[in-house]
Amino acid sequence: MTHPLYETRRDVTPYASVVLANNPNVMTLDGTNTWLLRAAGRREAIVIDPGPEDLEHLKVVAAEAGTVVEVLLTHGHWDHSESARTFHEMTGARVRALDPQHRYGGEGLSEGDVISGAGVEVKVIATPGHTSDSLSFVVDDGQHPASVLTGDTILGRGTTVIAHPDGDLREYLNSLERLKAYGDATVLPGHGPELQSAAKAAEFYLDHRAQRLQQVRDALEVLGPDATARQVVEHVYTDVPKENWDAAELSVKAQLEYLRSPS
Repeated sequence: MTHPLYETRRDVTPYASVVLANNPNVMTLDGTNTWLLRAAGRREAIVIDPGPEDLEHLKVVAAEAGTVVEVLLTHGHWDHSESARTFHEMTGARVRALDPQHRYGGEGLSEGDVISGAGVEVKVIATPGHTSDSLSFVVDDGQHPASVLTGDTILGRGTTVIAHPDGDLREYLNSLERLKAYGDATVLPGHGPELQSAAKAAEFYLDHRAQRLQQVRDALEVLGPDATARQVVEHVYTDVPKENWDAAELSVKAQLEYLRSPS
């Protein structure tokens, strides 16, 4: 039986609600956040990240959304996009993404695009780094403070993985600087709870990355310049549960590439 946590919509801002997918694990935290965007009183919605292939979750999302006018993907990882085709077939709404392989019935998304629907405007900003196709969406209904949907670029709890080799640390740091510029905008992440300030969240992530980079530099002084990513993980990530070390190894590979390649 599905826990009630995964059967209900939670209203977060005057124009953003979330339905939590039933896929909790060490990487997805409580599960994937599927976001519904619409102005007050509207019976249609823009849906962000329908999530994993879970028909019960999709039924809840479709019922809560009403008429789905657009489906947008923050990136192509399975826990955000796996159900995109099924949800497209259920609702008839086109699915738009940066990566062509995740588009259904519509064109792509790119930097600067503005999607209008359900009484809100969604501006697309490119925020690569976690993956090469990562996007964030700035939402404004013209009446309330803005929000930014960050996918896995900023999470509601903990920090994210740089999914090497597709992910790139230099690009990720640049993306955090972009998000930092959105100041007090509410962060609506792909996993975990909302955060009250994009600037503070991005600054926390930038500080964390700077600390990890220094720890990797220090590890290379001890282990030698040719140390493997796994050796660095075992030396540095002692504060992280071992079940997360495979994911940490991806980030370390990105860190080593960053340190060993010219800027």
